[in-house]
Amino acid sequence: MRVKMCGMRTAAAARAAEEAGADYIGFIFAKNSRRYVAPETAQEIACALCHVKKVGVFVDAPMSDVNAIADLVGLDYVQLHGHETAEMAKESQYPVIKAYRYGNDFDADTANAYPAEMILVDSYVQGAAGGTGTAFHWQEAAREIARVTKPVLAGGITAENVGKAARVFHPFGVDVSGGLEESGEKSDMKIRAFMNAVRAADI
Repeated sequence: MRVKMCGMRTAAAARAAEEAGADYIGFIFAKNSRRYVAPETAQEIACALCHVKKVGVFVDAPMSDVNAIADLVGLDYVQLHGHETAEMAKESQYPVIKAYRYGNDFDADTANAYPAEMILVDSYVQGAAGGTGTAFHWQEAAREIARVTKPVLAGGITAENVGKAARVFHPFGVDVSGGLEESGEKSDMKIRAFMNAVRAADI
C-alpha cells in the first residue's frame, strides 16, 4: 500500500516524510488552500529530496500553468483535484492522478475511463475541493471503490484509522495531510507514527 503525504510546505517536513518511507509527497498549488506553497518554494524543497516521488495538486488550473509549474518544480505527477475534463488531462505532460469526491455522484466506471494513472477518492464536503480532514462512509463506499483501478484513499486518514482503511478497501494507496499535523504544521512524530501504522496494517 503506497503512501502519499500531502500539503508539504517546508524542506524539513518533506525530508521527514521521505526518511520515514513515504512513496509520494504532495505540494498544494491551489491558492485558496491553507496549505498552498509557491512553486518557487516547492522547487527548493524538491531539490532537497532524493528519491520520493513529487506530486503537484491543482484545482481547475489551466493546463499550460500545470505543465509550467511541473517543469519548474520537477514534479513526477500532477494531481487534478477540480472539475478537469478528460480532454484537459490529455494535455498534461506528466502522469495524472485524478481526484474524485465520494458522494458527489461518484461512479467507478467514469473514474476508470479517465486518462489517469491513479484515482484518488476524497470526501465530499460541499464548497470544499478537498483537504477537509473529513472521512466519508467507508463501509457504504467499499464495494464501489473496489471497482476502481489503482484507488488512492483520502479524507480523514490518520495513524489511528489507516489500518481500518487497509482492511476495508485494500487500496493501491492512501493520502494523508491533516493527520500528520500538530497546530496546522507537519509533525515529525506524526509522520513516523503514520508510517509505523501503515507497516503494521499493510496487507
